[in-house]
Amino acid sequence: MLSAVRPEAPSEEEPVKVVVDFDKCESNAVCMGLVPEVFEVRDDGYLYVLDEHPPSSLHARLRDAVASCPTGAISLTDDE
Repeated sequence: MLSAVRPEAPSEEEPVKVVVDFDKCESNAVCMGLVPEVFEVRDDGYLYVLDEHPPSSLHARLRDAVASCPTGAISLTDDE
């Protein structure tokens, strides 16, 4: 039986970098609600990434933020 091959997301233990495409970002704060340790929408209406290289303990919540971003502006990359 053949199985589909999916691109693998970084594992919990692998270091990641948070990348935001600010041309797509609408600063709606969904990500901030999920991971306030990493994302913050300030009074000026802009999103700020507080920690581009978050600890592995936040990776599962970061993947939720990536999946929940309504504009698809957030991604995680290998931190090399």
